[in-house]
Amino acid sequence: MRLLVLGGTQFLSHAVAAEALGRGHDVTCACRGVSGEVADGAELIVWDRADDAPPDVTGTGWDAVVDVSRVPSHVRRAVAAVPDAHWVFVSTINVYPDNHLPGTPATSRLHEPITEDLDPASSPEAYGAMKVACEQIVTEGTASSMVIRPGLIVGPGDGTGRFTYWPWRLDRGGEVLAPGSPDDSVQIIDVRDLAGWIVDSAESRRTGTYDGVGEILGIGELLAQAAEGTGFDGSFTWVDQGFLGDQGVQPWSGDDGIPLWLPRPEYDGMTAHDPTPSFEAGLGVRSVADTTRDTLAWLQETPGAARTGISSEVEARVLAAWHTR
Repeated sequence: MRLLVLGGTQFLSHAVAAEALGRGHDVTCACRGVSGEVADGAELIVWDRADDAPPDVTGTGWDAVVDVSRVPSHVRRAVAAVPDAHWVFVSTINVYPDNHLPGTPATSRLHEPITEDLDPASSPEAYGAMKVACEQIVTEGTASSMVIRPGLIVGPGDGTGRFTYWPWRLDRGGEVLAPGSPDDSVQIIDVRDLAGWIVDSAESRRTGTYDGVGEILGIGELLAQAAEGTGFDGSFTWVDQGFLGDQGVQPWSGDDGIPLWLPRPEYDGMTAHDPTPSFEAGLGVRSVADTTRDTLAWLQETPGAARTGISSEVEARVLAAWHTR
């Protein structure tokens, strides 16, 4: 298979290129080439997607294309350049506006598409709405296509550092602040599992729209599996979300945040997408313990690796306040 990866230097797109190369495919990455290196063995075509596609992109017969862009004009330009290949477009569950409701692509409504290029910081809904537009450009303009809407992608190489907080924290041991209720749902997908499924789908020319999500777990179960992956021998102290808010702790990410924690019930649906259709379409997922172990190894081997979340000092302060409330 001759595979064109639009991107290829960061996290998921890099993992897709590496997976395809490992299977013996001919892989070319088209990007600016300024955010990192492409996988060993991949060809690089330098392309700033604000410009027209270079002849090396338009003049070659690709079997499949993988794209992760969120910019409608970039996707529109690429589809016009390579309309005859099979496309696997990586979207996001942020296309769904109803974060409190679980669902599947067949049952969930979408944001109204934003077809112009906006800075997502300009509106909380801009990112998801632009992804809707990108999906439509791909499905309407290519010979055949598959759309995958991932949730939180985790694992070695994660530039967001959100899940990485937990391997780092559990490796330190001691008393760990656990957010919310153990039964609060969470969903993650290992980047390597998602990349493997993307390459499978490019090979088989799979079509349709799917959520790229793992199993629905209570956060208590996820942390128990993560503890297994790190050899954690400390303890968890569960602190309810109202108290965390009173202490200035933020959800999801950031220096004041606890990753994987989201307010309930506002986000009950965002972390409970039914994975059954994706599993039936070939998505396989490894254990949280395996992901945690490998993420910790990557973190320890990678100086400057991204990690978000509250500091040890803030965690100790919040725990002390909880015990004396």
